[in-house]
Amino acid sequence: MLYREMGETGEKVSILGFGCMRLPTDGRYEHIDRKRASALLDFALDSGVNYLDTAYTYHGRDNSAGGDSEVFLGEYFARNGRREEIYLSTKLPVWLVHNREDMDKLLDSQLKRLQTDYIDFYLLHSVKERNWSLLEDLGVLDFLDNAVSDGKIKYTGFSTHDETELFKDVSDSYNWDMCLIQYNYLDENIQAGHEGLEFAAERNMGVAVMEPLKGGVLARYTPPEVNEIWDKAPVQRTPAEWAFRYLWNHPEITTVLSGMNTMQHLVENIFTAIGGEPYSLSSYEMELMDEVKEAYQEKVEVECSACDYCMPCPNGVNIPQCFSYLNQAAMLNDPTHIHTQYNFMLKDEEKADNCLGCGVCEELCTQKLPIREKMKRVKEEFS
Repeated sequence: MLYREMGETGEKVSILGFGCMRLPTDGRYEHIDRKRASALLDFALDSGVNYLDTAYTYHGRDNSAGGDSEVFLGEYFARNGRREEIYLSTKLPVWLVHNREDMDKLLDSQLKRLQTDYIDFYLLHSVKERNWSLLEDLGVLDFLDNAVSDGKIKYTGFSTHDETELFKDVSDSYNWDMCLIQYNYLDENIQAGHEGLEFAAERNMGVAVMEPLKGGVLARYTPPEVNEIWDKAPVQRTPAEWAFRYLWNHPEITTVLSGMNTMQHLVENIFTAIGGEPYSLSSYEMELMDEVKEAYQEKVEVECSACDYCMPCPNGVNIPQCFSYLNQAAMLNDPTHIHTQYNFMLKDEEKADNCLGCGVCEELCTQKLPIREKMKRVKEEFS
C-alpha cells in the first residue's frame, strides 16, 4: 500500500480509504451484516488500508437519526483491538445542530457509539451555502478548537457538495487540516471541482475524495464507445482501475474513498493502489482519458452520483435507481436488458410513473439536478 501525508498533519494515510457508507447489509440499509463487513475490514487493514471514513447518519433510516455504521465500527474495534492501526474519520451532522450545545452532545454521542476516546479526523458534514453562516454564528469554529484542546478530536475538516465559491469561503474561514470533496474524471467542473482541489493544495490542506466511480457508473456500465478507447491503451486496465489511477495521478489528492462492499471490489482496488503514484500515467494515457470524458459526456443523461441525499421521496420513488437505469440504457446500444431490469427490480411505487413533481428532491440534491424534468425522461424510456 502507498501512503501520502494528510496536509501538514504529518500523518501518513493510505491512498485507498475505506468508505463505510455502503457496507454489506442483511437486506435493509440500516442493518449491517456484521460477519461480511468484518471480513472486509480485516482484509483491508491486513493489506495496509489505514483510513476509515464514516458519519453519524450512515446506514441510518434517514438523515435525522444515527445510523449503524458508527455503531458497527465501535463494536469491531472493541472486539479486535485494532483501533490504533487506523485513522478514523467521522462527521458532525450539521443539519441536526440548532445551538452550541448540540455540537458537544453529538460529538460525545459519536465517541460513545464508536467506543473510542478520540476521533482522528472530524469533519463538518455537507456544509452548504444555506447553513454555513448559521454554523459560524452558533460558534462551530470555537467548538472545533475546544474539541481539539480537549483531545476528543485530533484534526479538523469539512465535506461539501456545494459550489466552488462556497468551498473557497469555508476553506479561508479556518485553519483546516483537510477537506472531503466529490471528484472523478467526469466531475472536474462541478462542486469544488479541479479549481477547488488546487485551492486546497495551495493552502496545504489534505484532500480526501469521495465518489471516485460516480456511484459506480464509471465501472459498471461502460458504453462500447468508451471500451474502444480503453482498448487503445498500451496497458490494459478495467474501467474502475482507470478511474482510480486518474485520481491518484494527482499529487494534490491524499486519499480516495471507496465504498467497498464485496471482497472482489476490495481486492481489485487494493491491487490497483499498488501503482497509484503521482504522475504515473503517461501523456498518451491522459489523452485517452480526455477522449473517454468526451465520449461519456455525449451519452450520460443524468450525472447522478447516487448519494441518496434526495431520498426518501415522499411518494416512494427510488430516484437514484431510476436515473441509474436511464443512464445504463443511454450508454448501451441495446438497452433491452435494462428495460427488463427496471420493470422487474423496481416496485411499482419506486418507478418514475409514481413521481408527483413536488420538487422536494431538487431542494435536497447535492448535484443541483433538474430531477423532475429527468424523471419525465425515465417515464418516456421505460413506461
